[in-house]
Amino acid sequence: MRTAPLTAQARQDALTRLRESAQQGDELDVLVVGGGVTGAGIALDAVTRGLSTAIVEAQDWASGTSSRSSKLVHGGLRYLQMLDFHLVREALTERDLLIQRIAPHLVKPVSFLYPLENRVWERAYVGAGVALYDTLATVSGTRRAMPIHRHLTRKGMERLFPDLRHDAAIGAVRYWDASVDDARLVSTLVRTAVSYGAHAASRTQILDLQTTTGGAVTGAVVEDLETGERIDVRARHVINATGVWTEQTESLAGSEGGLRVLASKGIHIVVPRSRIAGDTGLILQTEKSVLFIIPWSRYWVIGTTDTPWEQDLTHPVATSADIDYVIDHANAVLARPLTRDDVIGTWAGLRPLLQPGTKEGTSSAKVSREHTVASPTPGLTVIAGGKLTTYRVMAKDAVDFAIGSRATTLPSLTHDLPLVGAEGLPVIQRQSRAIAKRYGWDRPRMDHLLHRYGSLLNELTDLCDERPELAKPLAHAPAYIGAEIVYAASHEGALHLDDVLMHRTRLNYEQADKGVGALEEIAALVAPVLGWDDATTRHEIEAYRARAEAEEAAALETDDASAEKVRLRALDLAPMKPLEA
Repeated sequence: MRTAPLTAQARQDALTRLRESAQQGDELDVLVVGGGVTGAGIALDAVTRGLSTAIVEAQDWASGTSSRSSKLVHGGLRYLQMLDFHLVREALTERDLLIQRIAPHLVKPVSFLYPLENRVWERAYVGAGVALYDTLATVSGTRRAMPIHRHLTRKGMERLFPDLRHDAAIGAVRYWDASVDDARLVSTLVRTAVSYGAHAASRTQILDLQTTTGGAVTGAVVEDLETGERIDVRARHVINATGVWTEQTESLAGSEGGLRVLASKGIHIVVPRSRIAGDTGLILQTEKSVLFIIPWSRYWVIGTTDTPWEQDLTHPVATSADIDYVIDHANAVLARPLTRDDVIGTWAGLRPLLQPGTKEGTSSAKVSREHTVASPTPGLTVIAGGKLTTYRVMAKDAVDFAIGSRATTLPSLTHDLPLVGAEGLPVIQRQSRAIAKRYGWDRPRMDHLLHRYGSLLNELTDLCDERPELAKPLAHAPAYIGAEIVYAASHEGALHLDDVLMHRTRLNYEQADKGVGALEEIAALVAPVLGWDDATTRHEIEAYRARAEAEEAAALETDDASAEKVRLRALDLAPMKPLEA
């Protein structure tokens, strides 16, 4: 497979091919609407079956739910309490496939402590549940990817997590799951799909679904939000994978059928790793659900919440009340309580909660507890629900459903298909010491780069060979080297500073200033790659600065409606708007 770069020109070429194909009377096999993890997985599944495929996304790749998750790839321990063994086994199978074969550079094991408050019955109850969790992973048919769980005494627990309050638990069960940079997983899926021949265009919004007089969907009208151009796209199958926008998208077909989806907001806070003494994560039961304290890179990620969301779907924000809720629940078990001053970043995401049943007129549906695939009208397939871990199964189900009987002769191949950066990973890992010495990178820097790029690291070092200064850390964001910023625009499809700071790096919530201090430096690296003049560069800087200021102000409000009003201050300079002459 030739690894294709995602570039601004490649995006434009994809739109050109879609326009020309429609003009010539050709049609795609599959048009995917939605560039989150489900849509990206569908595009990869479809194109690797030999189907002509395109995917469009109104914002940046992974700009919605798929960049605002808990960053976990897990089986869903809580589903065992619901006795949903099939769902847990399915998720554990997918977890292990990601770690062992599909994306071992992106997905890494992480252990958690489940603190125990009762010496007798709780240890037996939780221990049995975690033992079943491990057993379901063992019988998944894959080689074991994780260590077996262990029971810990209070002393053993305190060794692993010194900042756990002494009276918070009498011991713990330690078990293993995995973590992932969710936004990078999505962009890697898109890039893999493009490398196999898919057409991909971010910042491309669907305006309408084209239908026959009988109501069958035959394609779509999309708008290039960078230029304002509208393009007709013809397709045998349109698959709607737009998450919390599911109902808005399916309504474009003029049908009353489809799925019902509600949005629920979950937020996370980020605190420095040095602020909490611990070598493993924590999972805590709350009155509503669970709270995770997750070791992640140089930080701890703590969340989440679960509250109804009735504001604009594009930019949910964490309110002061949300942040206080997470801090209060974490402090219930921490020996050194956190304060608002410890929080260096936050993010808020919307879960697409699939409602029971389907709308009237929906012809058929495939249902699991987590996701549903349905067809409200011929030619249109809708998928909703699910979670990050099982994106591949969702993608397979969606394509199987869309193409019907053809799935028998064109089965999914993605269970054994490594993503770009995974093939050749062991080789680059063995060469890592020599690479680090050549460019002056220490061990943490090398681990960071391998985790982000895998075997694609050679493309980064090529940039460093051409411009040696790119091997050095950014002055105002030293977690990243200059080559990573250039690479975001030259190979990973970033079109705006917003894309770089939100999804290609994590500066928006990794630094207390949301990366604003590094804006000039980052813009200077991106501008030549994307062909920006001085006016465009200044516009991009001010647009991101306005967004950051609005998010800071919103986080001081106590409710969603007030926070949304504050956030709207940034919309006039939103990066997806083209610069006016």
